[in-house]
Amino acid sequence: MVIEVKGLYKRLGDKEVLKNIDLTVEPGHIFGLVGENGVGKTTLIKCLTGVYRPDGGAALIKGQPVYDNPAVKESIGYIADQNQYFPSYRITELLSFYSRAYPKFSRERFRELNQTFALPEKSRVKELSKGMQMRLTLMLSLSIFPQVLILDEPTSGLDPIAKRSVTNLLLEEVESRGVAILISSHHLGDLERICDTIGIMAQGEIISSHSLEEMKANMRKLQVVFSHGAPTDLTAWPEVLSVEAVGRIHYIVTKNYGDGLMAKLGQLQPLLIEEMPLALEDMFIYAAGEGYQS
Repeated sequence: MVIEVKGLYKRLGDKEVLKNIDLTVEPGHIFGLVGENGVGKTTLIKCLTGVYRPDGGAALIKGQPVYDNPAVKESIGYIADQNQYFPSYRITELLSFYSRAYPKFSRERFRELNQTFALPEKSRVKELSKGMQMRLTLMLSLSIFPQVLILDEPTSGLDPIAKRSVTNLLLEEVESRGVAILISSHHLGDLERICDTIGIMAQGEIISSHSLEEMKANMRKLQVVFSHGAPTDLTAWPEVLSVEAVGRIHYIVTKNYGDGLMAKLGQLQPLLIEEMPLALEDMFIYAAGEGYQS
């Protein structure tokens, strides 16, 4: 594993922010982290990038703790939700700064990437929009040839064309160099297109971690019309996450779709069973709302 988190615990002030977090990301894979604001996603990312020291457990990159470990940090590209550069620095000065900070930093790589994003190198950071600063951060991070990329809301402030360019760059890094990526985003449609695994956070814990294929196979939404009315214990069925009744139609969201569930429904002689599309955003809402456990 390139990224490995074991039993991670973090307290900020008098609040438990992270509790017993476990996750792994293998080389050449993309892990998507989703959750409501305030559940601990950014705190987890700061532990993985060495900004915070864990209070318990471990945050490891290539098997080594990240905190106070410059050698490990050289291999990590980090794109924060708000990037704090020296506002008066020109891009050319940032290139010099990165050249001194990262032994593998390549100006050639930066300028190759900038052919896509076209940022004027003589511009000062304070003259750039939020979206332009995000592009700058991504290019700087990719120019150190990282083995790990950790991104916190990387498409925030980007227009659709720039967003697609960023997505393509990430996929290229995964395919060509086997980079391990952990990405947190509220743009669930973007994650659905690129992620191998999705982790859902709630109240400082990862309550679900599955491959996207597993989630789509197991979590389905069914439209059912029962011939003799719905069973009174339907919401208590172990396969069922949520039930919503609209007239005679029952919308059932299941976390364990399969022959067993369909057989149980079939015994009730329904007039209609129809599967409905369920996007990642819908999966997140149902899973987080119902406290779905892996």
